[in-house]
Amino acid sequence: MSPLRVVFAGTPEFARVALEAIAAAGHEVVLVMSQPDRPAGRGMKLQASPVKQCAVASDWPVAQPRSLRLDGKYPDEASAARDTLLAARPDVMVVAAYGLILPQWVLDLPVHGCLNIHASLLPRWRGAAPIHRAIEAGDAQTGITIMQMDAGLDTGDMLLREALDIGDDNTARLHDRLAELGGRMIVEALARIGMLERTPQPADGVTYASKVEKHEALIDWAQPADAIVRRIRAFDPFPGANSPLDGETVKLWTAHTHAHAEAVSMEPAAPGTLLAVSDAGVTVAAAAGSAVTVTELQRPGGKRLAVADFLRGFDLKPGQAFG
Repeated sequence: MSPLRVVFAGTPEFARVALEAIAAAGHEVVLVMSQPDRPAGRGMKLQASPVKQCAVASDWPVAQPRSLRLDGKYPDEASAARDTLLAARPDVMVVAAYGLILPQWVLDLPVHGCLNIHASLLPRWRGAAPIHRAIEAGDAQTGITIMQMDAGLDTGDMLLREALDIGDDNTARLHDRLAELGGRMIVEALARIGMLERTPQPADGVTYASKVEKHEALIDWAQPADAIVRRIRAFDPFPGANSPLDGETVKLWTAHTHAHAEAVSMEPAAPGTLLAVSDAGVTVAAAAGSAVTVTELQRPGGKRLAVADFLRGFDLKPGQAFG
């Protein structure tokens, strides 16, 4: 089919990958919408999102309204965005991790409506953090769903759905795999636009992926070892699982599980107790006789280090305990 006039709405790296795939497929990007620039880095200078940076480099027009609700807190910005969208005359709007709710007037504006690239197998993990929550929950698979958007929270009809195995990925690796898959699938969806079967989401199996908050990163060593390791993987790179030790908050980046008996010859210890310390890992007691061996750690203000390098600057001994 002939190239489509595409408005793209997205903000983070996950969305940038899809935007570049759409452009590479020959579609005309007539407008890019992204969240306003945010303070970032040590200097807290305003920084454009990955999607905006991509748009500027490609000389595509950019809009950054704080809201699209005409009756909301920023009606002037929403009204200006509406005028810009109308002038763009989009055939379709593609949305990926945009960060703003689309009111009905936006959903109705493009000829083919709005398509969303969602990083889960809907209806599981609707919401803000589907990648983190899938890993944290121990799901064997996740994937991408291309959805025809409606006014609900990730409730629209499914157009395409493809699974992939999570394996032992952390959020960073799984994010990159899903971003690549999402880019390929949205290109396929645009090539078949108007011909894809719309499948309503089933009522069973709905779960919600709430936004990850920094306070969740604190490890509870009274949990089973496998749950602790999943959380460490899920919170890499943000916010980074952590635990207090000798007055410092230490971040834990890489870990695996095994039973106490495999780690050391001793009676089960209180959760959080260091059972063994070596260049191969720091083994910590968890719930019900299980243990976590951490192999990559980070001190405040320091770098992520393999345990052998970490131990050169932080003397740890069996019997110490994480808080």
